[in-house]
Amino acid sequence: MPQAPVILTCGEPSGIGPEIAVKAWEALGARLPFAWLGDPAHLPRGTKIREIGTPAEAITHAGTAMPVLVHDFPKAAIPGTPDLDNARSVIDVIARGVDLVMRGEGSALCTAPINKKVLKDGANFAFPGHTEYLAHLAGGCKVAMMLACHELRVVPATIHIALADVPTAFTPEVLRQVVRITHEGLTRDFGLENPQIAIAGLNPHAGEGGAMGREEQDWMIREIAGLKAEGYALTGPLPADTMFHKAARSQYDAAICAYHDQALIPIKTLAFDAGVNVTLGLPFVRTSPDHGTAFNIAGTGEASPASLIAALEMADTMGRARG
Repeated sequence: MPQAPVILTCGEPSGIGPEIAVKAWEALGARLPFAWLGDPAHLPRGTKIREIGTPAEAITHAGTAMPVLVHDFPKAAIPGTPDLDNARSVIDVIARGVDLVMRGEGSALCTAPINKKVLKDGANFAFPGHTEYLAHLAGGCKVAMMLACHELRVVPATIHIALADVPTAFTPEVLRQVVRITHEGLTRDFGLENPQIAIAGLNPHAGEGGAMGREEQDWMIREIAGLKAEGYALTGPLPADTMFHKAARSQYDAAICAYHDQALIPIKTLAFDAGVNVTLGLPFVRTSPDHGTAFNIAGTGEASPASLIAALEMADTMGRARG
């Protein structure tokens, strides 16, 4: 039996999500069937679609038309101008997509970008973003965000917080949790039997023996040693400024970083148009393109589908790894 298709949620309909979904279907077709979940009226005019009743039908029709699981929205989508009345439907699409993959009708979930302010203003969305909402829908599991491309995988231990708050938020408990989630994700979803994980120090030069910060000396070295004693293959804490050149990257399968920019600057430098956001720790596979709604170019035809195509391909591969 063929694998169930990937479920692609529509995201913010006034952003670039609808147009890059069509471009991704045109590139992938029957090679990688996916079912787009959203309002077909939001797709670019002239898109060849096939409305389907179940995700499985996408396998049959993806070669000739873009398979669409219809989810009606109250308002039209004006490119670049979001309508707050559509916010609740954007949230409902995400929940419906999760339900489909949790029931096995989809092999994985791929989510098009949302605009968090639009969801908050239009529907009192109470979550910082997709990741936290997906964890809530999955029962409150502990998750971690991975950004991945062919050359690099990075996992920020702290995400969308002020830099001034990082030293307090980045604790031994957080490091242990992120190491365990990352190890499990690399083994379960990427097929790595003994993944090598590098851990960046918090401070410049990993503290340089305490001269440039004490976190490495006070607790990071001890915690990493304890995790290594449990069987995890770790190196660190390492100076972040020397971790990401080609030779260094060849020594590990993923890098855990202390904060957002420490992780995202190197991967966006290497793969600005093709990075993939992966949520580790969920009971299902979830990927997303590593970009936002891009209201400024929505509807112009300029948006590149490269990151979405990479996200769909990674979702399909990870879904197969889980079986």
